[in-house]
Amino acid sequence: MRASREFSDPTGRAVANGVAPPRIDLSMVASLVSPGARVLDLGCGDGMLLKLLVDQKGVFARGVEISDEGVRQCVSRGLAVDHADLDEGLDDYPDGSFDYVILSQTLQTVRKPDLVLKEMLRVGRTGIVSFPNFAYWRVRGALLLNGRMPKTDYLPYEWYDTPNIHLLTVRDFHAHCAEEGIQIRRALYLGASGLVSFLPNLRAKTAIFEVNRP
Repeated sequence: MRASREFSDPTGRAVANGVAPPRIDLSMVASLVSPGARVLDLGCGDGMLLKLLVDQKGVFARGVEISDEGVRQCVSRGLAVDHADLDEGLDDYPDGSFDYVILSQTLQTVRKPDLVLKEMLRVGRTGIVSFPNFAYWRVRGALLLNGRMPKTDYLPYEWYDTPNIHLLTVRDFHAHCAEEGIQIRRALYLGASGLVSFLPNLRAKTAIFEVNRP
């Protein structure tokens, strides 16, 4: 029997036989989804999260993705995906047609995040939103000390090629939900060493929210 080969990927996660385990933020998002649910993943990318949900939770999965490469990767994983632009709305989907609609690391990349949030909560009974927290202390420190747009392990882009066009923080999202009458049912904050509860706007790298309309 050939022994498994283990090394690390660029984010520091252990990789066995060249296959990385699911990103921790994707695993946390998946933990919020009930088995057998109807799930729509907006901006599903390569389909990694949807495939995880299909394999672990047996969900009915569908994705929406704008990039040709992302659509091809989803199809190669055996996933159903629609090639569409989220900023144009979700007119093809009836009200309440999904149990969960997910925006995983997508909200900050769309041109009309307020519209996308409204459409998500029209189409889905429950929304799950995750995004990088741009108030994380390392991001603040890098900008303060270097005077340049920060780069981190989870924000590796240069200012001119970043997909993140609407930068937001934990506090920004809380305020927006209060203004729009969106109920936050649960919030998970992921820091450098796992979940954090104290000062999440300062200590969280990634925020994950479960939301709905009251």
